[in-house]
Amino acid sequence: MTHLEGQHILSVNQFNPDTINTIFSVAERMQPYALRHRRTNVLEGAILGNLFFEPSTRTRVSFASAFNLLGGSVSETVGIGSSSLAKGESLYDTAMMMATYSDVIAMRHPQPFSVEEFSKGSTVPVINGGDGANEHPTQALLDLFTIKKELESKARNIDGMHIALLGDLKHGRTVHSLSKLLAQYKNIHFSLLAPNELQMPPYVVDEITNAGHQVSIHDSIEGHAAGADILYQTRIQEERFPSQDEANKYRGKFKLNKAIYQGHCKDSAVIMHPLPRDSRSDANELDNDLNDHPNLAIFRQADNGLLIRMALFALTLGVDSQLEQYELPVNWYSRKG
Repeated sequence: MTHLEGQHILSVNQFNPDTINTIFSVAERMQPYALRHRRTNVLEGAILGNLFFEPSTRTRVSFASAFNLLGGSVSETVGIGSSSLAKGESLYDTAMMMATYSDVIAMRHPQPFSVEEFSKGSTVPVINGGDGANEHPTQALLDLFTIKKELESKARNIDGMHIALLGDLKHGRTVHSLSKLLAQYKNIHFSLLAPNELQMPPYVVDEITNAGHQVSIHDSIEGHAAGADILYQTRIQEERFPSQDEANKYRGKFKLNKAIYQGHCKDSAVIMHPLPRDSRSDANELDNDLNDHPNLAIFRQADNGLLIRMALFALTLGVDSQLEQYELPVNWYSRKG
């Protein structure tokens, strides 16, 4: 029995280095299944309740695909309007019922701490797929996994690295969670590059500095990202602003394109983004002219999300030691094969 078996995954505060290493070790073992080289039906008969009360493509489909790749089935609800929450049902009551129908639940909700509230009514593990501007723990894990793998490919490691976080750091739950995880490592230099009004919340900055890391705060990319090993770009989180006009004031202010990259960043800097990137011409925070750059890791990053979520399902349901026991050959055409 692992220490994650039967547990909710609600916050990165639950993870210590040993837990992270366990998750990453299991995620590495998921690679053959994600690539369709082999398959496992270790979760055959199990049901994932995939509850997404806020728009999502990658995270929602990634959770569902991860469960399917382990042999399980998915029952999905998308949007508050299509659920009994629209009729006034409480999160607690919804959880009590969904736990009856499911073996594990993945949930996204627009209100901070809503997933934690929901989990109090659930008798099965609940995994936080993002709760408002608060946290996104599975994204943080896949980001950290990506950083580790990308730096290792350049003979570097996380301890002692320099990461530049760009864009909407106030509303971006991915950077909040990632920063908390990185605070557990050693001697990291954080460059927080954002409009002053969209800077990282003070409580996150305090957590980083109290852990002994160096923090630099600036309101421009130029001249402040030169030494970064990782460039983590974010979009303007327009859904978190009080009005569209307020969000529009910052749209397109923090762009990263080939000219800026070549002029202000070191040649080996890895480019990351939690996706979706806003490719509309007035935003375009991560330009398509970088699509062919070998250091653009955004799609490798998204692929790693499948591995991490497969690992979390295996660990929370206690089947991580049985993956190979339930292996089968792949008998269909696979372009990845």
